[in-house]
Amino acid sequence: MNCDKNKLRRDLLLYAVTDRSWLGGCSLESAVREAILGGATFVQLREKKFCDENFGEEKILEEAHAIKNLCAEFKIPFVVNDDVFLAKKIDADGAHIGQDDMPLERAREILGEEKIIGVSAQNVEQAILAQKSGADYLGVGAIFQTQSKDDAAFVSLETLRAICEALEIPVVAIGGINCENISRLEKSGIAGVSVISAIFAADDIRSAAAALKEKVLKIVR
Repeated sequence: MNCDKNKLRRDLLLYAVTDRSWLGGCSLESAVREAILGGATFVQLREKKFCDENFGEEKILEEAHAIKNLCAEFKIPFVVNDDVFLAKKIDADGAHIGQDDMPLERAREILGEEKIIGVSAQNVEQAILAQKSGADYLGVGAIFQTQSKDDAAFVSLETLRAICEALEIPVVAIGGINCENISRLEKSGIAGVSVISAIFAADDIRSAAAALKEKVLKIVR
């Protein structure tokens, strides 16, 4: 990746992952804007409902473009979860892929060297392989019980620390993280936290993001 790696590490501090199922009547774009105004420093578009509710391609592209433009307005990175081709089509800043998604090498071939590619990992072996294959950052979890992914495999705090110690690229912790348990991640070596419901399920999204930002700043060095 051609971007500043130190800047990427800073950008990962409060990584907001979208999920429209928590929003009620609020639009996705307005929810993301509130999250950014509260302190989110990175946004991932993760909309499983695109498939569940039969969104047409035109609607998907419209929403993806809107979130991309919003993030560009605030100068924060924007990536698409799983769908590398959508990320390419809208010229997102990159994509995030899981262990069962497209191979990292293929994603890099599609997106190019200048784009951000994050990879999910649950153990040290997966983490080291992702770094060797060219991942720019890792998402590690689920660290705590999460309402956003029923089948999430859990990663112990000890494994999280081991992954951070083994890698040079930044790591974000994900899975059930909130203001009550985030302090348990202190001294783990993470660059930031990735959250879904802790922001987007809140009655006041901006305040929730601000509270998390304040907490994460205390545990990330």
